[in-house]
Amino acid sequence: MKHASKKSVRSLVIGGTAMTAAALIALAAPLAAQAHVTVAPGQADAGSWTTLTFKVPNESATAGTVGLEVMLPTDTPFTSISYQPVPGWSAQIETAKLPQPIEVHGASITEAPSKITWTADEGTSITAGQFQQFVISAGPVPDTGHIILPAHQTYSDGSVVVWDEVAGADGAEPAHPAPTLYVNDEPAGDGHSHDDSDDMARVTPSAPVAPGSDDSESAEGATSGDVPSAESADTGVSLWVAFAGLGLGAIALVVAVAAFAGRNKRDGGVAHGAAQNGATQNGATQNGATPKGDVTK
Repeated sequence: MKHASKKSVRSLVIGGTAMTAAALIALAAPLAAQAHVTVAPGQADAGSWTTLTFKVPNESATAGTVGLEVMLPTDTPFTSISYQPVPGWSAQIETAKLPQPIEVHGASITEAPSKITWTADEGTSITAGQFQQFVISAGPVPDTGHIILPAHQTYSDGSVVVWDEVAGADGAEPAHPAPTLYVNDEPAGDGHSHDDSDDMARVTPSAPVAPGSDDSESAEGATSGDVPSAESADTGVSLWVAFAGLGLGAIALVVAVAAFAGRNKRDGGVAHGAAQNGATQNGATQNGATPKGDVTK
């Protein structure tokens, strides 16, 4: 009986662990798929001014995001960058000398923004299950195929995740894809850099807007609004499915434990009753062996 009980316990533990692990994997899969630093919109027209939003999710369960660096191109530069303030964060724009001067509206430009860094104030961070959006106004958009915008995400434990990889020839997404703005090239077909909202957010070059003007503020407000996209909807559905799987696994484990405990209780009761019955029978036998009446002298 003891051997059977131990075997049942092992089976119960293994089964419960497997169900819980499967649920955790189902939960982790959609989280991993969405835990990228991305830029939106993923496409803009050459010569336009555009508002770019860098979405930074936190993918660590033990540390918070406290810094973000975005590298800006100097071979095909944006000649002007401004940023939208983020409460609890400071921002700094660095410039660098260009490899070759460029002409913008008849002026020769020899320096341009090369990096923008956001740093969290003391006590501020992007924690597990959160994301933050960092918004810049950039322009004019260079007349090129696409612009790689590598990002460095710094965590409170000192680790840094570098988002600078590009898709291979087969189009497969790398582990740490770089945020990419497409100009003349067609966006990648993986859906991470372009969706229907990108088309609404694009600014055409027929009406260039200078930063700081009223029209610029209106355009930026129109393109940086929180409009639910298909990607965010898919993320929500995936998370609900994952949590449902985790809940079902936990329920199954509780039910299995309860059933096992009930069976042990029933088996114990039966064994106890059998033991009492045996004792009664033994007592009756002993009583029957005792001679009745007087003993012959």
